Amino acid sequence: MTSLAARALDVQNADVEGKINTRDEIIEMLMRYLNTDTLLCWAPEKSIYDAPQLEHREGSDSLRKLQIRVAQPIIAYLTTNVWPGLEIRPILEPDSILPAPQPEMTKGVIRGWLSGLPAFELAGLERAVLASKSLLVGVRLLVEWSEEFARLRGDSGEGKRFGIEEAAEACSLEVRWQTGMWGEVEDTHDVEKEDVRRQLGSVIVLISGNPREE
Repeated sequence: MTSLAARALDVQNADVEGKINTRDEIIEMLMRYLNTDTLLCWAPEKSIYDAPQLEHREGSDSLRKLQIRVAQPIIAYLTTNVWPGLEIRPILEPDSILPAPQPEMTKGVIRGWLSGLPAFELAGLERAVLASKSLLVGVRLLVEWSEEFARLRGDSGEGKRFGIEEAAEACSLEVRWQTGMWGEVEDTHDVEKEDVRRQLGSVIVLISGNPREE
């Protein structure tokens, strides 16, 4: 929390002093993550490396189907509430390993939205993206908990909120799939699992609470 709060204050002070380098550097980094967003990197429908037992497991879904099932509600929320009507494409086609870029309009809209974020939200998003390897998961978490977007979500208090567990599971689906097939490496996968949740939790603490006066 100390390092995250200090980062947010650095961005805020740079904004006050008219220094755009810090903010621009963060935005450039976030946009690079959009090009390889974990939420949009769907596995091929069938791979030669799939575990043989999958072919015989009744009712089992492919990794790609599971990824789409997790990604679609997040994408739908963002393209309805945050960037209405925006087109967000999957990065990988079913039979390709080469990433496909997002449309120029999509990148322009998202870049403009990032540029308008307050300092604390931008710093929080930076950490969320670094932890999750997904700009879309980070934005979804930010909108759910930041006071800046309270009007957008209505804050009715009804229903389950998109929180630490939802964000962590969305960005680590492939890892959970692989460890489910081949087993977990002790002191590696379990530590990484908790560390992602720790970092995402610090973001929520930073951006939620009472609205800040400008």
